[in-house]
Amino acid sequence: MVLYTVPFPNSCLSALHAVSWALIFPCYWLLDRLVASFIPVACQKRQQADDPCYLQLLCTVLFAPVYLALLVASLPFAFVGFLLWSPLQSARRPYIYSRLEDKGLAGGAALLSEWKGAGPGKSFCFATANLCLLPDSLARLNNVFNTQARAKEIGQRIRNGASRPQIKIYIDSPTNTSISAASFSSLVSPQGSDGVARAVPGSIKRTASVEYKGDSGRPPSEEAANGSAAGDPAEGGSLEDACIVRIGGEEGGRPPEADDSAPGGQARNGASGGPRGQTPNHSQRDGDSGSLGSPSASRESLVKVRDGSSGEPGSTNSKLPYKASGVKKAAARKRRHPDEAFDHEVSAFFPANLDFLCLQEVFDKRAASKLKAQLHGYFEYILYDVGVYGCQGCCSFKCLNSGLFFASRYPIMDVAYHCYPNGRGSDGLASKGALFLKVQVGSTPQDQRIVGYISCTHLHALPEDSAIRCEQLDLLQDWLADFRKSTSSSSTANPEELVAFDVVCGDFNFDNCSSDDKLEQQHSLFTHYKDPCRLGPGEEKSWAIGTMLDIDNLYDEDVCTPDNLQKVLETEEGRREYLAFPTSKSPGAGQKGRKDLLKGNGRRIDYMLYAEEGLCPDWKAEVEEFSFITQLSGLTDHLPVAMRLMVSAGEEEA
Repeated sequence: MVLYTVPFPNSCLSALHAVSWALIFPCYWLLDRLVASFIPVACQKRQQADDPCYLQLLCTVLFAPVYLALLVASLPFAFVGFLLWSPLQSARRPYIYSRLEDKGLAGGAALLSEWKGAGPGKSFCFATANLCLLPDSLARLNNVFNTQARAKEIGQRIRNGASRPQIKIYIDSPTNTSISAASFSSLVSPQGSDGVARAVPGSIKRTASVEYKGDSGRPPSEEAANGSAAGDPAEGGSLEDACIVRIGGEEGGRPPEADDSAPGGQARNGASGGPRGQTPNHSQRDGDSGSLGSPSASRESLVKVRDGSSGEPGSTNSKLPYKASGVKKAAARKRRHPDEAFDHEVSAFFPANLDFLCLQEVFDKRAASKLKAQLHGYFEYILYDVGVYGCQGCCSFKCLNSGLFFASRYPIMDVAYHCYPNGRGSDGLASKGALFLKVQVGSTPQDQRIVGYISCTHLHALPEDSAIRCEQLDLLQDWLADFRKSTSSSSTANPEELVAFDVVCGDFNFDNCSSDDKLEQQHSLFTHYKDPCRLGPGEEKSWAIGTMLDIDNLYDEDVCTPDNLQKVLETEEGRREYLAFPTSKSPGAGQKGRKDLLKGNGRRIDYMLYAEEGLCPDWKAEVEEFSFITQLSGLTDHLPVAMRLMVSAGEEEA
């Protein structure tokens, strides 16, 4: 299949589209700025209440008349541009494919040679997130703003989190849980005159974004990679991409001195280790070690994104929203559940060696370009600007694309996009739909391709429209079945391709605990695909938490950094305070006033599902770890989720 690298089939149509958009854009931008100036977000409201002479209020008074006058003047040009732009959309392609031009020997093609379908298996890591990258005036309705700056910052954080080395932690004394969050920074620390990261015995597995300091008391010039992923080193991946830390518990919780020469006791630092600590197609860029590029971006960097100011050097947020007793409970909660076959955690990082990234609500074109530029530092293959515009394919006029965005380290073989025809209301203005992808992840010695299927979707948002969401789930299954059938080049007698995995993910806009969502909870999709967080309709696993944040509290000090949000979500009290819960039907009770009535761990509307059937015979896909990610705190109103899937080949293929 030919992948579309430009939105139009010829240069003439592309030129006409560029002219039409040049006529429309000034009106679009001025309208966006004018409306945005009258929709303050929570942090601006607080600043305005504290300071009546707040600069933002002054700017609104001064610039609103200017925006309005220029908007009126630009309307005739926008009207002419719209008359030219609208018919061109019938010839527009449904996505744009981008491949990293500056690719080395260790790019996606080289990854295909790492797995031949034999041996102990191969792990693949998937992540999904709703970014709320809307035009700024619409994004403010969800209490987020500055879309262009957020897009760049989000891309940097994802890239830095995914490109850090994967740390394997082995616990020799699993019964010791006395270590606290504050002392975790000693697990893998670049301290020492030789600059080598040392493994210090501890007791818990925790993925945290900690800013380390050297002997001089100043942060190192490059970031220290700190994270963990469960699994044996032999199970997929190489030791070049993993740091090994062996932890020996000791009574009293005081870690003894680490022995540098102990086997498995030395961890490589992603900063000092050079290329050995990086994924094949990642290169360090300017800003990677700065406040905005750091995976542990501080509260000061978030303020810098919001209003252009910079915080005091060395200032830190010392307000920790948890008690000592809560830390021990959180530490115990992060351990693998006795009845669970995989690890699960709340992580301050995106998983190391992330392979596939599915994003929703990347509606703004300029923001999508900025996000793509940042993610190309890690992902070689990207699909963006997915969807349709105008009146085509779908019933109503579409002002926005689907908002879907896909990034991959592995080559993309086939792509299909379908727009849901039944959207209504405000959702009907966007071409929400489903994106289907077929990727190649390896090849056998007999030259059989090893492939995987990934489906990314964003369902109807209006809470009262359960029937519409169920219709969309029906369409999703039908379209996926057609896509697999049309792109398969195999037959039972002569299999040219071996299917390793089939994953469905995205923002489904319903949860598994609300009584209003019972219709969706019982959909047949959940009989064909397995949800790692779900026990059954209306019943969640005890460790699963909501992925929808309470938008009124996005900028509270307690949750404005990845570390703080992680610590808050590890406690029941914190989840009740900062996660969104099902809307109460009792009159006059908002979330703040009904904490005692809340049950569960919040609304989990972002899903990651996988199929156990329809794969290569004798192959098995199992979840290795599942994580809820706080690295985008202050940048979006959703929690990203990630899943690492282990694909094991049978004896016949081994």
